[in-house]
Amino acid sequence: MAKGKWAQGITPRHFTWIIEGKLAICERPGGYGENHRKVRRQEEVIWLRENGWSYIISLIPGDDNLECYDELGLRWKHWPFIANADQELVLGKIYPELRKLLAQDNIKLMMHGEEVGDRMAGFLAGYIRWSGMVDVTFEAITVMEAILGRQMGPEGRSIVTTAARMADAYIDLTNQPAPAPANG
Repeated sequence: MAKGKWAQGITPRHFTWIIEGKLAICERPGGYGENHRKVRRQEEVIWLRENGWSYIISLIPGDDNLECYDELGLRWKHWPFIANADQELVLGKIYPELRKLLAQDNIKLMMHGEEVGDRMAGFLAGYIRWSGMVDVTFEAITVMEAILGRQMGPEGRSIVTTAARMADAYIDLTNQPAPAPANG
């Protein structure tokens, strides 16, 4: 086993807290596409393990990296967020599960897609709008743009709009806002 600083691994690229101490995101450990490196993946997964993440949540369509998480003793969830899928159907399954996890005490979640791009930004801004953390769609977009330090493009905005429509439908059906996660 490695000793010294290498035993701690390396921080995944584009590591960013979305909900301080509870939910963070990063690029797929090891990178994606032709930039993927097995050694880098292992070093980044070691960092995840050594820093006490409760779950690694993969939004990528394939099951890449899941075996590596198992090998290094990390718990994971695979929630494929596929570009051409019915967004309401997919978000309707993922968002409630994410809310349940975030409501737990002492939970620390690391979520990744292939990259930290428009889809990830839209997914997260959609979540904060859907969950009621932010009540106005353009404010959810603005908050996520500030957190990520980048503008959200059309694909991300479309995801946020879908999440807002889902949140508003919940309010219309129950006369109550969608419950926000505890400690969120």
